[in-house]
Formats: sequence, structure tokens, C-alpha cells
Amino acid sequence: MDVIRTYLELSSREALRPAKAMASDARVVRRDPCSVADYRRLYAAVGAAWHWRDRLRWDDETLRAHLASPGIAVWELLVGDASAGFFELRKSGKDEVEIAYFGLIPAFIGRGLGGALLTTAVEEAWRFGGRRVWLHTCTLDSPHALPNYKARGFIPYRTETYETELEPST
Repeated sequence: MDVIRTYLELSSREALRPAKAMASDARVVRRDPCSVADYRRLYAAVGAAWHWRDRLRWDDETLRAHLASPGIAVWELLVGDASAGFFELRKSGKDEVEIAYFGLIPAFIGRGLGGALLTTAVEEAWRFGGRRVWLHTCTLDSPHALPNYKARGFIPYRTETYETELEPST
């Protein structure tokens, strides 16, 4: 199957177009430290529908070392006491922060949380040392992803096509 990956960036704070605020029962908390179990839970809950598999292959030691890196930060979206999504930030170069993973748990899609969570992710990326914030998405991702990124002010700067075989969902 051919997949199109799109890279997008925000190159200034002024470029961010914030979404409306989250509902009063929603909050974003930093998982610091983020345990391997919490990360696996979040990654699987958000990514299963979108064919996220890479991090599932990492053993606990590799994932623990990744999460302990000072260049990695993980944030979880909670609605009430329920996990609703997460994002992972990664320092990717001098003054650059990648939103490496971002998404909502399927039960929370369509509730107006994605734009607010992305706004928070960008604001945290600035605090994390980014002057440029970037991310990528692909045609396997939610159909809401690319429109959300563009609505927040992200500008596409590169696309590429690659071929993949999808693993059966479990």
C-alpha cells in the first residue's frame, strides 16, 4: 500500500492559531517520569486504529531509556478521570521540537478536544525550547489530523510517498 507522509511546521509563536479552550473537566498533565506501562497504554490506546506499531516492538529497557532522555516529554489528556489522549515531544535539534506522537483515544474523537490538545502541545513545545515546532502525519492517520494541524497554523513543507504492508489489527 502506498502511503503519503506530510511534514508540517510552525516557525514562530505568532503562527499558532489557538483552538478554543478545553472543557472544564479536561486537563493535560505531564507524565514525568512516564512509566513504560503508562506509555505502552497510551501509545496502544491512541495508535491502534492508525497502525502505530514502531514503539510496540521496543523492549522495556529501550523504551525506559527513551523516556528517561531529557529530550523527551510525555503529556496525557484526561477528561474527568479517563485517559483521552496524549502527545510526546522530542527535541530534534537546536531550537527545534517535534511533536513526535499526538492523538486522541477513539472514544474522545469528535468532542472538540483535538484542537485544544494540539494548542497545548505547541505551547509546551515552545516551553520545551522550540523556536520551530514540527510534526508529520500520513494518509493512515485520522482524517481529522491534517485539517487540525493546518487549522492551528502548521504549514506543510515536505511530502513523501512510501510503501508499507499493514499488519492485521488485533
